[in-house]
Amino acid sequence: MILSLLLPLPSFALTREAQEFMKITAALEPVQCEKRKLRRAIALAEVERRDAEARTLRERFAALDRDPKVARLERRLAELQPRLERSSDPEDLRAINLQRVEAFYRCE
Repeated sequence: MILSLLLPLPSFALTREAQEFMKITAALEPVQCEKRKLRRAIALAEVERRDAEARTLRERFAALDRDPKVARLERRLAELQPRLERSSDPEDLRAINLQRVEAFYRCE
């Protein structure tokens, strides 16, 4: 019980930009996971010379990129990233990296 109270505390130490970045990243996680799976499937289809399947997979990938909500969130991440790279708070990058690693393993 005490441990569960301590876990959220690091998020309070994050800058506003880092909190926003992590919130957007969490919202995009299902899309990013789908894109990762599609990239792998496209590469495999190309290696195995299944051109029709690769084309279909590329179309699905492009459809994800065309989604206005996804595009808007990805643009915002791109705006926040340079700010976070220059952040004076070392916890920002640690927390973001941890979130990325956890998302990667959830996607697998």
